[in-house]
Amino acid sequence: MNGTVTLTGYVSRFDTPDRSGDVVRPRAFLGLRADVPLLWQHDPARPIGRVLRLQEDARGLRMEAALSAGCRDGQDALALMRAGAVDGLSFGYRVKRARKRPGGGRELLAVDLIECSVVTLPMHADARVERIGG
Repeated sequence: MNGTVTLTGYVSRFDTPDRSGDVVRPRAFLGLRADVPLLWQHDPARPIGRVLRLQEDARGLRMEAALSAGCRDGQDALALMRAGAVDGLSFGYRVKRARKRPGGGRELLAVDLIECSVVTLPMHADARVERIGG
């Protein structure tokens, strides 16, 4: 299987806690760039494509990415997504500005995005692939 397949979905959701108690706030990604890699399971040694577009909307950070179906990890990721076994999305980042939340976790107010990943277990339950194209 060769070629490129487009993925869309949310790598982050706003205003609801993830499994660690962190909450990403709107505008946390202000000034972000879309030229970050698309990785398999956050592994920098396993790139599976590239991010084409990132945009904050009312729900979170929406991603459109090109998955390279010609590489082994890309083929595996695509097969697992099409089978419904994997549909999680996540992002790697550095905190630029945050504050502690009462009861634990942080409010992430500004982050530097490093990568986006297709993952088995996303940190945020609603960070999911919504569409697999072509």
